[in-house]
Amino acid sequence: MKKLNSQEIAVKLQDFPNWNFLNNGIEKHFIFDNFVKTMKVINAIAEVAEAQNHHPEWSNVYNKIHIRLTTHDCDGVSEKDFELAEAIEKIIVKHF
Repeated sequence: MKKLNSQEIAVKLQDFPNWNFLNNGIEKHFIFDNFVKTMKVINAIAEVAEAQNHHPEWSNVYNKIHIRLTTHDCDGVSEKDFELAEAIEKIIVKHF
């Protein structure tokens, strides 16, 4: 898996509003109406992540999720991270 450089990441992030490049990963915070909706999002993302065999680093407190994507195999951001970020955005738009 090829590690993307900072210029490549910056160009790709233009298509991902509110995602930020920090510490060799891309990150975003999400806020939902309540805990139940938040857990539905987490479960939907978990299914996609498992299918892609690419798992996020994340945390959850009540109605908030912090998601961080990085590719450990290349010690940085790769296309896999943007593929999962795109899937996450589609889940949120479609279901929530």
